Amino acid sequence: MKIVKRRIVQLLGLLIVLYLILLIPDFANKSPLVKANAKPFTWNKDQLWLQLENDFRNAKQMQPVQLDAEIALLKLNAINKLAFVQKQQLSATDSNLISIQNNFFSLAPLIAVKPAELLWYMDYYNQVRNYIKLQSQHWNMQQPVARNSVYSLLYGMRAAVEEVLLQSKDVDFASAMLVNNEKSVTPLTKIFGIEVHSGDLLVSRGGAEVSALISRGNDYPGNFSHVALLYVAEKTNQPFLIEAHIEKGVAVSSVEGYEKDKKLRFMVMRPRAGLPAMMADPMLPQKAAKKMYDESFTRHIPYDFKMNYFDSSAMFCSEVASYAYRKKGLQIWPSLSTISSQGVVNWLNDFGVENFVTQMPSDLEYDPQLSVVAEWRDPETLFKDHLDNAVMDAMLEQANEGQKINYNIWKLPLVRLIKGYCMVKNAFGGVGLIPEGMSATKALKNQTFVAMNEKIKNHTQKLADDFIKQHHYRPPYWQLVKFAETAAPEK
Repeated sequence: MKIVKRRIVQLLGLLIVLYLILLIPDFANKSPLVKANAKPFTWNKDQLWLQLENDFRNAKQMQPVQLDAEIALLKLNAINKLAFVQKQQLSATDSNLISIQNNFFSLAPLIAVKPAELLWYMDYYNQVRNYIKLQSQHWNMQQPVARNSVYSLLYGMRAAVEEVLLQSKDVDFASAMLVNNEKSVTPLTKIFGIEVHSGDLLVSRGGAEVSALISRGNDYPGNFSHVALLYVAEKTNQPFLIEAHIEKGVAVSSVEGYEKDKKLRFMVMRPRAGLPAMMADPMLPQKAAKKMYDESFTRHIPYDFKMNYFDSSAMFCSEVASYAYRKKGLQIWPSLSTISSQGVVNWLNDFGVENFVTQMPSDLEYDPQLSVVAEWRDPETLFKDHLDNAVMDAMLEQANEGQKINYNIWKLPLVRLIKGYCMVKNAFGGVGLIPEGMSATKALKNQTFVAMNEKIKNHTQKLADDFIKQHHYRPPYWQLVKFAETAAPEK
């Protein structure tokens, strides 16, 4: 009996020692960070947003004749302004472009009250978008002034369209929207009802909390967090999506698997047929996609949490696309993405990011070499996309004010044991609960991050519901951000 008790005591002692050892914090990371010498884009247009919301409330009270007259006048101005600029080549800062955007913003609250004009409004936006994308080929996109202009025009006008969509009651808009049928000779298929070609880039936004962090943490906050490269087999026309997943690294999925993976939106982008590299070899996109497809089977490529696009031994999602095209002579992301807000840098570094001059999914939209072919937005998820963005914007503001992502250190020993089991699974080709390349500490911080996000999201959703009951319309984006900012930060 004494021997049994002694062994129990010894076992408990060993467990306590093991627990204490597993409580030891991670060693400090000595790797130098690649920091960005840049400044985040800021709108500084709070008064304009509030004025547009006030215009919307006034428009709801207008007599139909007056509303029609104001819309007709602004539409005529819009058509004339676009016709004028389409006849010439403009600089990135030309006042005519600013005038087009301002007129477009002025139309938004009126169109939201008269959804019969919605299709015209969206078609006009696509005309302007295609014009800006074409013009930007002649602008120096390495210069902040040009990047600011393109971002302001394309992101700003798309945001206006989406505010109108969300306010237009009892209007079912098509989820899939054709933007520009860029010529391609590569094999084709359909995804979400959109015709796509081998080599196309599918830029999407997932529903996870980290997706919002990736899309909003950029110096040019966007709506996209993931990139997939499409490969369509020449002989069978069978489509495959090549992606880098946090959970399992670079992998190939079917179209069915891609469609099942939760997405709030996605955009189809394609290299311009008129690019010198494309004119020399129109099958270049097919060859790039085929190379990446083959390579994903010949070696295991883990996820690159560091976001180092120079090192292809591990890859993050954007790197899959840029690596494949670079190997075939086309450098996409000619203007690198930057993340310069210190709070955002701190948070991303908590999850393993070391490179803050890199390639971010949202910035593909502003690459002059790529044409926006189509866009898909589900009416049911569009508001969720806006809500998630607003919550993340508020969280990143907290980060810049010094808020840290802490974790429950007492859970560390257990999570380290789980991590050890996951490493064994990874060694035999399996997918563990904790992703390969993510430490137990980072997994616990991610758990805290998700909880922080959920708390603010619930708070924001409640205030949004109260707003709808009181005002009888959905709160626009700037109101959602204000709601999210009122949530108390984590202690």
